[in-house]
Amino acid sequence: MLITTLKNIGLTEKESRVYLACLEGGASVVSEIAKRANINRVTTYDILEKLIKKGFINFMIKNKIKYFNATKPDLIYESTKRKTDKLKKMLPDLRRLHVETPHPRVRYFEGIQGIKAIYEDTLTSKTDILNYANSEEIREYWPEYDDQYVKKRARKKIFLRGIAPLDEAGLKVKSENKKYFRDIKLVPPNKYDFSNEINIYDNKVSIISFKEGLIGMIIESNEIADTQRTIFKMVWEFAKSIHKHDRRSK
Repeated sequence: MLITTLKNIGLTEKESRVYLACLEGGASVVSEIAKRANINRVTTYDILEKLIKKGFINFMIKNKIKYFNATKPDLIYESTKRKTDKLKKMLPDLRRLHVETPHPRVRYFEGIQGIKAIYEDTLTSKTDILNYANSEEIREYWPEYDDQYVKKRARKKIFLRGIAPLDEAGLKVKSENKKYFRDIKLVPPNKYDFSNEINIYDNKVSIISFKEGLIGMIIESNEIADTQRTIFKMVWEFAKSIHKHDRRSK
């Protein structure tokens, strides 16, 4: 625990061990400190020189022999506190200088449990979920998908707007739109084939791939999420026009 505490204030593990060895043995020569710290003599000497510069060790020479001694813990505490207090006073100036550069946060997932974790994250959404999906693929890998996810999303009243291939699975999903609090538009699979699934919600975009093993990611970025929403709106209008054309043809 002592080593961990010393590491937390900036010492390495070996530096911590050497300081504690000096603290325990009082004024000592290098060989004695090295033995107590269980570090070779040459390395111990180098570490002692570094600790002297950091203020953790002092030394004296007696009969031409160098003795090293640990700085009292109270003095180290006071020195550390002074530095912390000085930094605290500088915080307003440092904050004024700090320019935040937004970086997208990306989390990666693998396997069916990882994919389930991505879906679970969508259940935290405060916005509609905008979705591109292959209705058949997810149910092949996760047979309980409707019971374990879709029903839960519907109970939470998180609305989903989705675009999916016009196939048997897509038609079944579309037929249950009202039941499961969603609106699905279908597009011809021979023209628009989906090899992965994308969900856009809040400030996040999740991507799941079924073709190269079960892998996925969640990207957190306001800019990326907003851009993907704009693209989805264009695709959604296009899907609506296809639907109207098909109805006229009938």
